[in-house]
Amino acid sequence: MRRSIDILSAGELYVEFTSADFAQAIEEGVLYKRTPGGAPAMLAVQMARLGNKAMLAATVGTDDMGRAIVSYLNQSGVDSSCVAQVEEPTTLILNTHSPSESNMQVYRAADSMLSIRQFPFQSFEQIGVFHATCFAMSKNPSQHVILQAAERAQRAGCIVSLDLNYTPKIFPDRIEAKKMVSEFSRYKALIKLNARDWSRLYEDPAPAPQSVIDHFLKIGAEEVCFITEDAFWVGNDHETQTLPFRVPQALNEQAFLAGYLTARLDDKKLAESAVAGRKMAEIQQLSSGKLDRALIYAEIEA
Repeated sequence: MRRSIDILSAGELYVEFTSADFAQAIEEGVLYKRTPGGAPAMLAVQMARLGNKAMLAATVGTDDMGRAIVSYLNQSGVDSSCVAQVEEPTTLILNTHSPSESNMQVYRAADSMLSIRQFPFQSFEQIGVFHATCFAMSKNPSQHVILQAAERAQRAGCIVSLDLNYTPKIFPDRIEAKKMVSEFSRYKALIKLNARDWSRLYEDPAPAPQSVIDHFLKIGAEEVCFITEDAFWVGNDHETQTLPFRVPQALNEQAFLAGYLTARLDDKKLAESAVAGRKMAEIQQLSSGKLDRALIYAEIEA
């Protein structure tokens, strides 16, 4: 299902500082590396790498950090015309580099200030995918605005997609978070999550993949991508497919999702889309810059 705009990704855009060396606690880090951050933004960058027309709706401050990350988006081929600058400072996140689970300290400000005026509702019939995140919907006004946009996107025939990147540091009220996920799911959403997201939100440390997929289908989702420690699970009401990792230690989930969504836009089947997503995640480790989309379909068409 190709339209003139392949994806409108909405949500958090921030500056991320990650410790250069392994550290468990923020205070243990000595040197921190600055990078642009935010799952919706990074997905848009990966989609653009594959030649998709990608737009981002987000908010940053009028400060130098905000200008720097908008410049990065533009250089990466992402349309930033729906990115607004507001009086609040650009959101900042400190992360530790950890072999297991990183420690995170969040200084939230501009990222949660999305406005309904930023969304090109008159063009939603020309958008293939509308994508958002649990992080972005953890705080108003962004939560209210994104839910409105998701409803309109579903009415316009878009694929509606949610990254359930849940963490209690961002969204401490689990009851409210579950309610929000349920409301978003009913727009026939595609839900992407990993085992850690599920464990944090539903307090279930050892989920059965099929049970996870069934949960979201029952509350209205149309498709689920569930990432475990060693495999991708993708499912809908008709089938479930499992695809093992080949290089699990360096999985880039946004690269996987970009490959998967690109394949869905190209009308690939469920299992074929998972193969394309896995291939994109593997390519991400080896190269940067624009990619020939045929690369992610090499195994499908062989």
